[in-house]
Amino acid sequence: MGKNKLARFAENSTFEHVLQPSFTELVENGLALRGKWNADFFKRDAPLVLELGCGGGEYTVGLGQLQPQKNYIGVDIKGARIWRGARTAKELGLANVGFIRTHVDHILKCFGPQEVDEIWLTFSDPQIGKARKRLTSPLFLDRYKQILKPGGVIHLKTDSPLLYDYTLEQIAERKLPVHEQSANVYAELVQRVSEEEQAVLNIRTYYEQMWLAEGRTIHYVRFGVQ
Repeated sequence: MGKNKLARFAENSTFEHVLQPSFTELVENGLALRGKWNADFFKRDAPLVLELGCGGGEYTVGLGQLQPQKNYIGVDIKGARIWRGARTAKELGLANVGFIRTHVDHILKCFGPQEVDEIWLTFSDPQIGKARKRLTSPLFLDRYKQILKPGGVIHLKTDSPLLYDYTLEQIAERKLPVHEQSANVYAELVQRVSEEEQAVLNIRTYYEQMWLAEGRTIHYVRFGVQ
């Protein structure tokens, strides 16, 4: 393991806004903050928003800057990636941003029933050949339904036509409400939404910028699970 990774892991452990629960802790007891994120972690009542598979946390941090009236949590298993977002949030003094280092599979152990207002899935792995593992599979949609408040929404932003089309199929099969969708975010969607929504959609991760430079198209859908 490289020295940079070791240094980042060490620094993660010093961040008060980064939680790194053990597998045993989650499986046996669940996260102590489950159901109490606003009261015990953020210490304020505000809409709670998750970015699942947050990588370097660019979207978590970007949203935290744009919408300080909401609380944000990025979730990813890669500690070296989370470190970047966690450090940036600290440098910017963002008290409304936190991170959990864990598998997305454990979200029911981390968040209580109807505790979450929104979920962001930004450039998730399309899991080619492994539909069950996709973050918009029936397995995950059922989990999201448990933690989302009535009227809560899911945002999917992706460069993968496969994941985008698959998600639309799941939405149609379940007859879920679609609030917004576009097969080409920057050529079409940003032209017809509010300035606030434009700013949110224009947050671009490191990899998204690379993919745009390669000429890839970015897809987006916002939908409910109830």
